[in-house]
Amino acid sequence: MNKLNQWTLAALVAAALAGCGSTVKLDDVAVEDRAGQSVSGANAAGSANSGAASQAKSTVTTLTPANNGGADMVVPGGRVVYFDYDSFAIRAEFQSVIEAHAKVIKGDKALKATIQGHTDERGGREYNLALGQKRAEAVRKALTLLGVSDGQLEAVSFGKEKPAVVGDSEAAMEKNRRAEIAVR
Repeated sequence: MNKLNQWTLAALVAAALAGCGSTVKLDDVAVEDRAGQSVSGANAAGSANSGAASQAKSTVTTLTPANNGGADMVVPGGRVVYFDYDSFAIRAEFQSVIEAHAKVIKGDKALKATIQGHTDERGGREYNLALGQKRAEAVRKALTLLGVSDGQLEAVSFGKEKPAVVGDSEAAMEKNRRAEIAVR
């Protein structure tokens, strides 16, 4: 190959790799205090499209089996934090879930928690993985602000790959926009 073809090939490869990059910033995780005021993060609203989200309170409480051979522990208040559409801002109604988990995890330094971020089926795979990660990181950051050691926490994203409820109704999608806290 001549020099011109090599440069052209190198430019095409560089352009293809640049196109694969994500512009989603995972460092700016919004955390709100009890009054609903943003206490950190550049994106205080948590989303560019959260205005269309439902403001109804969820009455769902999820309990898990007691700690048997690595199974999740039961923590009062459940282990799921639900989110508005296209948002990673923690709603005030789920502050008690986070506080209960913080109390349990802080009480036993041997405990570890995995926060699993999930999304509904709307959006592409890469976008949903990034949004699920933002949701998991928001809960992780809230737990650390309550005194939980960062070494006890892990945030992972499943995006839209593991729905809690199968279906394309708004009620089903609302249940899939969540972060689950698994204490072990």
